[in-house]
Amino acid sequence: MGLRTRKYIFVVGGVLSGVGKGVTTSSIGAILQSRGFSVTAVKIDPYINVDAGTMNPTEHGEVFVLNDGYETDQDMGNYERFLNISLPRDNYMTTGSVYLSVIEKERNLKYKGKCVEVVPHIPLEIIERIKKASEKADADITTVEVGGTVGEYQNILFLEAARMMELQNPDDVAFVMVSYLPVPGNLGEMKTKPTQYAVRTLNSTGIQPNIIVARSATPLDNIRKEKIGMFCNIAKESVISAPDVESIYDVPLNFEKDKLSDILLSSLKLKPKKPTDMKEWKSFVAKTKEPRKEVNIAIVGKYFNIGDFTLTDAYISVIEAIKYSAYSLGAKPKIHWLSAEDYEGVNGKKKLAGLKKYDGVLIPGGFGSRGIEGKLAAIRYVRENKIPYLGLCYGMQLAVVEYARNVLGWSDANTTEIDGKTAHPVIDIMPEQKEKMAKSDYGGTMRLGAYPAILSKGTIAREAYGKDEISERHRHRYEVNPDYIAELEKAGFVFSGKSPDGILMEIAELPHDAHPFFLGTQFHPEFHTRPLSPHPLFTEFVRAAMGSRENK
Repeated sequence: MGLRTRKYIFVVGGVLSGVGKGVTTSSIGAILQSRGFSVTAVKIDPYINVDAGTMNPTEHGEVFVLNDGYETDQDMGNYERFLNISLPRDNYMTTGSVYLSVIEKERNLKYKGKCVEVVPHIPLEIIERIKKASEKADADITTVEVGGTVGEYQNILFLEAARMMELQNPDDVAFVMVSYLPVPGNLGEMKTKPTQYAVRTLNSTGIQPNIIVARSATPLDNIRKEKIGMFCNIAKESVISAPDVESIYDVPLNFEKDKLSDILLSSLKLKPKKPTDMKEWKSFVAKTKEPRKEVNIAIVGKYFNIGDFTLTDAYISVIEAIKYSAYSLGAKPKIHWLSAEDYEGVNGKKKLAGLKKYDGVLIPGGFGSRGIEGKLAAIRYVRENKIPYLGLCYGMQLAVVEYARNVLGWSDANTTEIDGKTAHPVIDIMPEQKEKMAKSDYGGTMRLGAYPAILSKGTIAREAYGKDEISERHRHRYEVNPDYIAELEKAGFVFSGKSPDGILMEIAELPHDAHPFFLGTQFHPEFHTRPLSPHPLFTEFVRAAMGSRENK
């Protein structure tokens, strides 16, 4: 198996970013899987950041954490969800990580005294990483998404690596350009010229696309396909229409209408191992279109206000997890974005009653002090008014703080992330992190990746999972302070999931007789959810929210 020929598909962007390279890459992987091939996916980000861990969610979107603890771009989450696999750190690279690796090799004399140069050593490092990811996954086909758009200075070396790979083995490499076709309002006609220029820019790097995925508001007509084919030097059949769709999960099925997998396999000199069979995927997509009920879920957060716009990418995995569970229960989720800061102060208290109109409330992960008092006020309201609640990471920690303040009576209880001098630090930083924090060393210093947890019998968590031991992904520095666990439990708080040694609290909940559904996780269950296998905790949360709606 290790000696067989491996194939590579590079996905690049033209005209503008953010039009769906990640979904295109994920969809290509899914349809090639359906043809009988093993597929893995690699993401290349052009940032100098070594990983995505220090990037601001409001600028870059969600930081997605892999099982091995690597902090990556949100597209890695799309790959895992569409391909139903877990990816390792080998499948993600940035400009910073590539340069760092080359410099470390040079310092360790791995180049044996040679003059180390940007070209060819950086592209060769990139090629080595791509091939390593493919070999580690033992993949027939590896999709490689290059972030940004062609023509950007920071992408030149990645495109050079791709060109070198094609030059070495032309039949083993294919290029897909995802390009936007605008329809200017004053003209009312779909324009192909920007895509033509994008292809010429790609040509200037020595690369000719095999396929152009034409993103647009409406389906592409034959005239536009012929025009793009003629001026971009490809067959019109290789111009794939990619109009706006109701759901990103329609994309793989739409691609197959234009026979994308056949064209790709032909470009790579491969024969299909079986006809396209996406029965499970089609069944899932059907559920997204024919829900029987509606459920209103409010997300109280702080990472989605960008001027006059709402950035939902900061919570993309949470959103998708809610959708998968709702669809599996025959419901249509309506997600409402609530700013935590709206519930602070005197005016904020007056707005809390508005939470009653939602069937469930979720507080996702986050960092810092902004909006914290608003989140605490919201948690108290939903706890006291029996509104289903799911807290993720910070959302669990704040649930502990709220309970300590308003049930145990410790009015100054807090997390030391917010108040290092609190008399009741119910949430405190992990001891091994204190030294790193003191040195302002924030990169990769958290508890990251998959860790096991043991569930207590007779709890909501144990019933949801249906097993005693689980493994979930983490991304945090702070934990429930062991000094306060006994008093919290005595007051009715249940820690239903703990680390195998019993020291770290992984899941907190209130029993059914105290609340219909009040549960928080120290980990991020959204990172393990899949379209074809919704996460059990999200499913139970949505089920409780649907029950709450019926009771109203």
